[in-house]
Amino acid sequence: MENDAVSAAARETAAAEQLRVAGLRVTRPRLEVMRALTERPHSDTAAVIDVVRGRLDVSHQAVYDVLGALTDAGLVRRIQPAGSLARYEIRRGDNHHHIVCRSCGSVADVPCAVGAAPCLDALEDHGYAIDEAEVIYWGLCPTCAARPEPVSQPTAPVT
Repeated sequence: MENDAVSAAARETAAAEQLRVAGLRVTRPRLEVMRALTERPHSDTAAVIDVVRGRLDVSHQAVYDVLGALTDAGLVRRIQPAGSLARYEIRRGDNHHHIVCRSCGSVADVPCAVGAAPCLDALEDHGYAIDEAEVIYWGLCPTCAARPEPVSQPTAPVT
């Protein structure tokens, strides 16, 4: 239990330093949002609000504002797979991708097969200086794939 408390304190200290380096004030709501996303990566806004409000008396709008500030500062990555709510994660800058279950909507990280960004080269760049390619894999998670009759599968648009 003591190790858990030490590691939680170390994570909070690291999060506070990340906020300072990004030029943001260290506040309890910001620390709690970062903690929630560390514990539950790929959470949508409602899930983040539930976790943070379970620990802190804060408004829905305050959590929205914190997510926006952390995203703008580059401390949080916002992803939005087609047909899904926006989700947030702390893991960023390592050129990883995501896999989304067509049935239950769960999201998992997938390491980039190439490793360097951008991992794909556009056939035509139209003069853009491309620095990132976002890849989303679609399929069924192990739980949904094991069901005798999979739940209806929404179709992801081809992009």
